Amino acid sequence: MTSDKAAPASGSVLVVGGGISGLTTALETAEVGYEVFLVEKNPYLGGRVAQLNQYFPKLCPPTCGLEINFRRIKDNPRIKVFTLAEVQNVEGVPGNYDVQIKLSPRYVNENCVACDECVKVCPVERKNDFNFGLDNSKTIFRPFEMSFPMRYVIDGATCKGPECAKCVDACKYSAIDLKMESKTINLKVGAIVWATGWAPYDATKIDNLGFGKYPNIITNMILERYASPNGPTKGKIIRPSDGKAPESVAFVQCAGSRDENHLPYCSYICCMASLKHATYIREQYPDAKIYIFYIDLRTPGLRYEKFYDKIKADDKVFFIKGKVAEVSEDPATKNITVVAENAVTGEKVRQTVEMAVLATGMQPTAAINKPHAELNYNPDGFIINDFNKGGMFAAGCANKPADVVSSNQNATGMALKAIQTLVRR
Repeated sequence: MTSDKAAPASGSVLVVGGGISGLTTALETAEVGYEVFLVEKNPYLGGRVAQLNQYFPKLCPPTCGLEINFRRIKDNPRIKVFTLAEVQNVEGVPGNYDVQIKLSPRYVNENCVACDECVKVCPVERKNDFNFGLDNSKTIFRPFEMSFPMRYVIDGATCKGPECAKCVDACKYSAIDLKMESKTINLKVGAIVWATGWAPYDATKIDNLGFGKYPNIITNMILERYASPNGPTKGKIIRPSDGKAPESVAFVQCAGSRDENHLPYCSYICCMASLKHATYIREQYPDAKIYIFYIDLRTPGLRYEKFYDKIKADDKVFFIKGKVAEVSEDPATKNITVVAENAVTGEKVRQTVEMAVLATGMQPTAAINKPHAELNYNPDGFIINDFNKGGMFAAGCANKPADVVSSNQNATGMALKAIQTLVRR
């Protein structure tokens, strides 16, 4: 009997993506004895979870789960982490892959103790992409307080380089090397798990909902950053146009989701995210009124259904079944008027609020930037797992829309699938 699967040449697993799914896959694989290479394109691990204020089901801050995982990674010699790293090419068959990885320069080496002296003298600022450009950071920066690795990084696009070098002079530990260059490494692995995650759908593409046109229309992930203690406003939810406390907020569900012109599928998390966001606002502003415009409310599971019931019982939260068709702004007050047809009564609803939040869906990163490997995708860009072939698998939101709990469960399963590839003869 013949097989197209080569005998395993490597007992190693490559995990692409250092978000919650990638972390779980790497840890589950390494802690049963296998070598793991964890590759992340950002200068830090943690992915989208690191940008959240709280996540389900316990409404924990990201430090609750990420800190434990970072410690487990640091303590496990079987896990080798590469940040600022991207897979350039994959060749081979299950059990025997040759992978080429490009490492971009960090300009800060392992001598860094995160003392902050370099930041104090840096004269250049950059848009803070961790906060979706809501504020600036210095060109030498740490993405967030508990980022892993606990080292600074320099934005090569804005750094003045050797002509400035004030950070080099300020560093007592010889941790800054402005001459660092990109390099390529080659790895031999037996299995690959793609945990490439998701990106918020670009709300500027949704012409009728005003994002990017009216300052008081924001997205769900931007609200997460406003609500986060390490966000641009240190956790204070404000109206962007004037910084005041919003007295009324509209949530626009399925913003670009379940729409053949944008994302035709349900992103699974958006309803629960908006219900969670209602708790953020009500905690900070007990008198604020909240209007949630929805097509269908999806609360998968008993625990989420109970959470919905709790929000529904709040007399300051109003649910309107109807898809928002248009929005407009009052130039004088910068207030937003949301227009929808009530699907129950058939009446046209016009609701004026001080701020609107678009519940934009999750788009797989692989739909925006396809990995350089022989993978199968569905029409929406999610990676399809071929369990018969084996070798390469997609975990978490690279495979389908999912919340943190579901992503963790799925990642554990994909770790097992990767291990099965290594031991199969």
